[in-house]
Amino acid sequence: MAGQGSGGNVLAALCSFFIPGLGQLLQGRLLMAIFQFVLAGALWFILMGWIIHLWSIIDAARFDPAR
Repeated sequence: MAGQGSGGNVLAALCSFFIPGLGQLLQGRLLMAIFQFVLAGALWFILMGWIIHLWSIIDAARFDPAR
C-alpha cells in the first residue's frame, strides 16, 4: 500500500466499513485485524460495537506503512 490517502487505504477503509478488521487484514496487519474484529464483536452485545467499528474504518484509512 502506498500510504495515507492512497487507493489501497480507501479500499481498506471500505472493507472495514462492512467487517471491522478486514481493512487491517488487507494491509497485512493481522494482530490489529484480529483485535478489532474480536473487540467489535464482543462490544456489539452491549450495543457499543459501533465505536470499534468506526475506529477500524478510520485506522484503515489513515494507516501509513512508513511510520
